[in-house]
Amino acid sequence: MSDTSHHDERIANMTFAYAYPFLLQKIEKKGRTQEELSQVIEWLTGYDETKQQGLKDDEVTFKELFDEASLNPNAHLIKGVICGYRVEDITNPTTQKVRYLDKLVDELAKGRKMEKILRTP
Repeated sequence: MSDTSHHDERIANMTFAYAYPFLLQKIEKKGRTQEELSQVIEWLTGYDETKQQGLKDDEVTFKELFDEASLNPNAHLIKGVICGYRVEDITNPTTQKVRYLDKLVDELAKGRKMEKILRTP
């Protein structure tokens, strides 16, 4: 992937509160629930539903969110293409983590089983 600083900066400065409704809308259109979205976010970041709501209320940026997150040790198992980019090849750490989230949400919307999404054996 050829990262551009403008693209990375735009993603890093986007707030979780801004993006969340789009993530929720994407999965709800496919019959998935807000609870499932929360579970996926918690798996990736370590933030439970209460913390997720606080992050939205505080309008935390994705950079701030992922700088403080306890990224799941199996996050590196998230592979594939999202938004035209192969997530495992993204070099900017914040952008890669945001694309991890995008990929998980995409898998949820496509009806993939939760065990597969959460990379459980």
